Amino acid sequence: MKKRVLLVDDEPRVRASLKTVLEPTYEIFEAADAAEGLRSFKHDTPDLVLLDVILPGTDGLSVLQTMRTENRAVPVIMLTGTKAVKTAVDAMKLGAADYLSKPFDVEELQIVIERTLGKQELEQEVRQLRAQVVQRYAFHNLIGKSPAMQEIYAKIEQVADSRTTVLVTGESGTGKELVAKAIHYNSARRERPFVALNCAALPETLIESELFGHEKGSFTDATARRVGQFELAHTGTLFLDEIGDLSPATQAKLLRVLQEREFTRVGGVQSIKVDVRIVAATNKNLDEMVRKNQFREDLYYRINVIALYLPPLRERGEDIALLAKHFLSKRIEEEKRPPQEFTKDALELISHYPWPGNVREMENIIEQAFIWSKGSTVITPEHLPNILRTDTRSSSLRDDTLAGRLSLEKAVMEFEREIILDALKRTTYVQTHAATMLGISRRMLKYRMDTLGISRPDSNGVNADAPLPQE
Repeated sequence: MKKRVLLVDDEPRVRASLKTVLEPTYEIFEAADAAEGLRSFKHDTPDLVLLDVILPGTDGLSVLQTMRTENRAVPVIMLTGTKAVKTAVDAMKLGAADYLSKPFDVEELQIVIERTLGKQELEQEVRQLRAQVVQRYAFHNLIGKSPAMQEIYAKIEQVADSRTTVLVTGESGTGKELVAKAIHYNSARRERPFVALNCAALPETLIESELFGHEKGSFTDATARRVGQFELAHTGTLFLDEIGDLSPATQAKLLRVLQEREFTRVGGVQSIKVDVRIVAATNKNLDEMVRKNQFREDLYYRINVIALYLPPLRERGEDIALLAKHFLSKRIEEEKRPPQEFTKDALELISHYPWPGNVREMENIIEQAFIWSKGSTVITPEHLPNILRTDTRSSSLRDDTLAGRLSLEKAVMEFEREIILDALKRTTYVQTHAATMLGISRRMLKYRMDTLGISRPDSNGVNADAPLPQE
């Protein structure tokens, strides 16, 4: 489909010349004066405007202002018969995409139009992607109907549109970065950078350079100037994950930045001012670390202005099935696969598992099930990993024991039997490998197998009582 170009020029000869050059590539609309040009701009929705500076009645700069007010997304290239530098500067200040002088070099004209339209397409794509990201982290897209999560969403909505520092706590995998993004993308900073840094993933020798950047030659490998995360996040949000892993020295430097809103690059002398909103996260108990002098008390109070605690998934039973269905729908949409759903038995397995790895573990397991169930309209227990069954069985054994339906001795034996069988299945019944997995000797494994009555299952004619392979 051809791009639409509007020519606004009072000289018929110029319009005819431009039309001859451009018509093979673009759909052309013409206007001889400002009023006609503005009408066409509103009704013909051009992708680009070629606008003469000198027009009868109203000058082109006034028309440019009106067009930029009506629709800033449509680029305007100014045309003039003079080479007045001031006119060019004024046009660019008012938002013109470019400036061309008459008479035109045809090749230059085509290059400028192609470049301007290419930039417009890129900017439009960026706007669309940004809108998608904002939509993704909108409040109604956050998953969880439990009272604990509803309280979290209400707090996010209250604190999002401010510059207040937020501390998000909770076990690993509970979705702390997701909360940080929700705060950012529901704030006035949503169109500015969101920069995330995992403080635990970097060695102490690199963390300061990563945060503040460094100057060329400041240390052995500093072959060029490097911009740090604070500069990258300027006017946006910096998410400091696992902040409890920072060393005392780095904590002191971070505190200064939060207090002064400025820093110096490693090896530098010039102070750099920044406007950054901090969202920090940790799975550690910072209160206890402060008491043990492992975390600076003044930094703790600086980052703990607003505290949000994310409960583990095992405390949000009503959210488990909801999250599982969400992750499945997400993968179906990404892979453009036909609709799928969980069977009742599969959902029961998912719902009774305690999810020690929280939401992150669930997403990984649902992705595994999605892969193994390709070609099926449903996800069954057979598509789910054994760990869900083992843990469900252990939960049942615990409940039966506490209810007096099973003795402790029998419960322990049943649990041990489940663990050994699972290890044998994972190692295709090679005793040496299974023993290594369990952290015991092969002789001890064989003894426990004999005690518990475990032998190789009958498969493809193999005798169930035949000796198990040892190596």
